[in-house]
Amino acid sequence: MIDPVTLAVLKGRLEQIADEMDATLFRSAFNPIIAEAHDASHGLYDATTGATLIQGKSGLPIFVGAMSFAVKAVIEKVARDGDLAPGDVYIFNDPYDGGTHLSDFKLVRPYYHDGEVFCYLASVGHWHDVGGNVPGNYNPVATECFQEGMLIPPVKLFSKGELRQDIVDILAANSRLPGSLIGDLSGQINALDLGARRLAELLSEFSAATLTTVFAELQQRAAQLMRANIAELPDGKFSVDDWLDNDGVVDEPLKIALDLTIDGDVMSLDFSRSSPACAGPVNISRSTAIASVYVAIKHIFTDVPANAGVLEPINIIIPDGMLLSVTAPKPVGGYTETILRVIDNVHRAIAEVAPERSNACAYGTINALSLAGHRSDGRRWVMFSFFGGGHGGHPEGDGLNHGNAPISTATIPPAEILEAAYPVFFKQWALRPDSGGVGHNRGGLGAIYEIELLEQDADVFLFGERGRFDPPGVVAGGAGAGNRFYYQQADGMHSPAMGSKMVGVKLLRGQHLRLETPGGGGYGQALDREPERVAEDVRLGYVSVAAAKADYAVIVAADGTLDQAATAACRKDAKA
Repeated sequence: MIDPVTLAVLKGRLEQIADEMDATLFRSAFNPIIAEAHDASHGLYDATTGATLIQGKSGLPIFVGAMSFAVKAVIEKVARDGDLAPGDVYIFNDPYDGGTHLSDFKLVRPYYHDGEVFCYLASVGHWHDVGGNVPGNYNPVATECFQEGMLIPPVKLFSKGELRQDIVDILAANSRLPGSLIGDLSGQINALDLGARRLAELLSEFSAATLTTVFAELQQRAAQLMRANIAELPDGKFSVDDWLDNDGVVDEPLKIALDLTIDGDVMSLDFSRSSPACAGPVNISRSTAIASVYVAIKHIFTDVPANAGVLEPINIIIPDGMLLSVTAPKPVGGYTETILRVIDNVHRAIAEVAPERSNACAYGTINALSLAGHRSDGRRWVMFSFFGGGHGGHPEGDGLNHGNAPISTATIPPAEILEAAYPVFFKQWALRPDSGGVGHNRGGLGAIYEIELLEQDADVFLFGERGRFDPPGVVAGGAGAGNRFYYQQADGMHSPAMGSKMVGVKLLRGQHLRLETPGGGGYGQALDREPERVAEDVRLGYVSVAAAKADYAVIVAADGTLDQAATAACRKDAKA
C-alpha cells in the first residue's frame, strides 16, 4: 500500500510526463492532422504485459486501448529476437498487431533503470500520407491493405541509440509528402526523448519500487471502481443494432450488433450478431474493437482512472472472421467509421438500463475528405482533413454543436489553417439548422462546409458514413439529420452513388463541393422540451419556425417571440 497523498502526487507527476510528450509533438509536427487536430497520443506501458499504465490527457482516447496491443507486439518480438538494448526504438504501423490503421505510426521505446526494463514509452501519430492508392490514405474502395498504404511490421528505428537511416529512407520513399513524414517522425522521436528525461528525473526523487507500487495501485483502484459502478446497475441483457451504410465496395448495409449483459459486478459485451468481414475498408482488428469499447466505457464511467484496470471486470466477445476481428490483408483504412458505431451501441445499450449515465449518438463519421493535386510550379499538395458534426443530447443538456468525434479530444483544423496550407477557399463554414435530433435535450447541430478549388484541378476522395442511417436518439429522442455531400461538375451538382463514399472525382478551378454533416441524436421526449428553450433555438437559428411547430408543437415568430397561448393549444392537440 501507499499513502493517498503520495499516490495522488505521483499520479499527477506521471500524467504530466505523458501530457508533456503530447504537447511536444503537437508543437513540432509538420502535419496539421497532428499539429492542429491532435491526432496523436503518448503513454507509459507495463514492461511485461504492455498494459496501459499512464496516458496523456490531450491525445486520442482510442489510442489508450489500442497502444497497449502495440507495445505488447514489441514485447513479443523482443522475446523472439532476444536483442533488446538501451537506446532501441521500434517503429511500425501494422493495424492487425497494434490496432487502428496504416496512417497511425507507433514508436515504442524501452526505458531502462538499473539495467532492467522499467516500462515502455510509446508515441503514436497520424501521418499525412503513407502511400497507397489514395492521397491521405482513406481509400473507400480498397479491398486489401496493400491498396491503403505501406505496411511496416515492428522494426528497429534506433539500435542502441543509433538512428537507422535506411529505415527512414524506406519510409520517406513511400510517401507523397516525405518532408511532412520526416517532420512528424522527428517530433515523435523528440517526444520520446523528453519522456525518458522526465522519467529519469522522477526516478531520481522516488524509488523504482515506489513507482511500481503506484502503477499497481492505480490499476487496482480502476478495476475496483469499475466493478462498483457495474454493481450499481440492474442485472439483465440489453440488445441494440446499428448499421454502416456500406463498405465502399458492395452497396449493402453492415450490421453492428451488441448484446450487453450485466451480472453483479461483471459486464459482458457480445458482438457475435454483427456482420462478417467485408470486402471494403470498414473492417477493424480485434484490438481496435476492444479499444473502442474502452473509449465508450470511459465516456460512461468518467470517474474511473484511465488505465488497464478499466477492462478487468468486462468481458468482450468477438468471434473470429467478423467485421470487428479481421486479420491481414483485409482493409481497415476506414476504421474510424466502425468504431464510432461500436461506441454508439454501447451508449444506446447503457441508456436502456441507466439512462442517467448515457447520451444519444453523436454524428458518427469523421468525413475524411482528401483533395490532392499539383501546384502551378509542379509541387504536390494533399489536403486531408476531417470535419465535425453534432453530439448527442444527454441528461444534463443539449448536445454540443459542431464538435469532433467522441473517439478523440482532437480539434477540427481551422479554416484559416487549411486555406493557408492548401489552394482552397471556404465559401461557407456554418452550423446546419434543423440537424439536431429532437428531444427534451436536443441533439447538437452538424455543420455546412462549402469549399472552392483555387488551383487548376484536384482529385477528390471522401470516406464518410451516416448517409443512410441517421444518428439515433435515446430515451425516445429523435435521430439527427443524416450526412450529405455534393460536388460540382460541368453539368451541375452531384452526390456520391455510395452515399458518403467517393473516389477519384476531378474538380476544376472555381468548382466547389459542399459537405453537410450529421447532427446528434436527441435525448428524451420532444414534447417535454420547455417552449422557452425552443424559442431560444429559433432565435439563434438552430431550429426553424416550421420545425419548432412540427417537432416540438411550439408556436414562435421568426425573431424568437413565443406565442404562449397558441403553443399551449398546439401541445394539447399533439398529446391528445
